[in-house]
Amino acid sequence: MTSNQVTSQTMKLELVVLPVADVDRSKDFYKTLGWRLDADFVTDENFRVVQLTPPGSEASIIFGKGISSAAPGSVQGLYLIVYDIEAARAELVDRGVEVSEIFHDIGGIFPHAGTEGRLPGPDPERRDYASYASFSDPDGNGWVLQEIRVRKPGR
Repeated sequence: MTSNQVTSQTMKLELVVLPVADVDRSKDFYKTLGWRLDADFVTDENFRVVQLTPPGSEASIIFGKGISSAAPGSVQGLYLIVYDIEAARAELVDRGVEVSEIFHDIGGIFPHAGTEGRLPGPDPERRDYASYASFSDPDGNGWVLQEIRVRKPGR
């Protein structure tokens, strides 16, 4: 197959590696979110893999010791898609997580990096893909809740 041919093979994103400083602290944090603990393997003092999965997700995260050379907290823009942004935010707050207020972006398309261009409250028209809230894990890896009630065609 040449580089400009389209593959018919299914490719699913199933795993995201998060760099963390303290494996047990991170494990406790993600379990607090209500995420399922799938694995916690230690092969020796220099290698440990912890895997957790958000409720309803086909993709999981892993972190541990000896699995990433990236700086702890360096992963940003991890999206969790939710049906009801207000309910999802409230649930995380009830679980003790510091979550931003709900916001929409000044451009109305996709949020700018960091907190640039954020306008308070959900999208005024409550359009799908346009309302957000954000939080970080203990190391600073950044997560974004995005409200989608009806997916665009083909999604």
